[in-house]
Amino acid sequence: MTTVQPRATLDDVARLAGVSAKTVSRVFNQPEIVGAETAQRVQAAATRLRFRPNTLAQHLRRGGGTDTVGFVMGEFGNPFYYKVASGIEAEIAPHGHHLLLATTDDTAEGEARVVDALLGQRVGALLIIPVADDQAYLEGERQLGTPVISIDRDATNVLADAIVLENHRVVHEATRRLLALGHRRIGYVCNPAGVSTQADRLAGYRAAMSEAGIEDTAAWCRLSDDRTERADTTIGELLDSDDAPTAIITGNNRMTIGALRAMRARDDTRTALIGFDDFDTADVIGVSVITYDPIEIGRQAARLAMERMSDPAGPPRRIVLPTWIVERGTGERPPHERNAP
Repeated sequence: MTTVQPRATLDDVARLAGVSAKTVSRVFNQPEIVGAETAQRVQAAATRLRFRPNTLAQHLRRGGGTDTVGFVMGEFGNPFYYKVASGIEAEIAPHGHHLLLATTDDTAEGEARVVDALLGQRVGALLIIPVADDQAYLEGERQLGTPVISIDRDATNVLADAIVLENHRVVHEATRRLLALGHRRIGYVCNPAGVSTQADRLAGYRAAMSEAGIEDTAAWCRLSDDRTERADTTIGELLDSDDAPTAIITGNNRMTIGALRAMRARDDTRTALIGFDDFDTADVIGVSVITYDPIEIGRQAARLAMERMSDPAGPPRRIVLPTWIVERGTGERPPHERNAP
């Protein structure tokens, strides 16, 4: 039968080292005022007892936050999120900060739950990819000194700093490129569609189509906020429709992969495809994408957070990072012959 031993306390270490509990506390919190021989004896006793100081309790006694940076992101399966996290980690680690991750599963309910849990841990800063329509519940915490940095999407009703992408211009450019190839039936597919990033991308697509004299694009668009819908099914139905598009722009990497599956199932090598977000193997299989540097997103967000932790005053900042198109083959296909103008 396995037994679990109780954790050693400060008093346990003090008894083994033959010093007072206050001296043990000083070794871990103010080592410069403790003699070398005493500190060595305390450290040896702590090691023997497998004692770890409760850093959270120490920070709470001082009335402040911890040296932990909390990052609230979507589902782990999306490579965008863990690349952003790696950028955050790379930036904060040399400064002695630690990263704590929490996932919302891309739901408003998940956001409220995990944000509450992280704030209960007194994180020194909160970095969040917003999902809910309203983040007003964070304004009180921000006023108490916790920096709030929104990533990828603007937070709503809170004076948060933000790191976002250049969405509208790049999708406008991608649409214009397809139009220049002769495409007129160009579709835009995204799920979720209700987030601010997709609103910006969709607006860029519609503006370019309108400039080309094409106002009604409903037949070629599939906009959904139902995560249970399979991307390949949605795009397959679009490809099978009577007025199927000759080119498709997908709003995220999940939809791009769904488009590739639907096209492969139909042996479709003619429909042009440009996907927002790069992904592993996209270069190998020749998928044209709209891309950016997710690690730099994380680094920029972390820098903002550390600046705010040092000096919380000042107006909120909004940094827009560049996006660009990588041509690999699928986005350079001309219209199907039977549909060419």
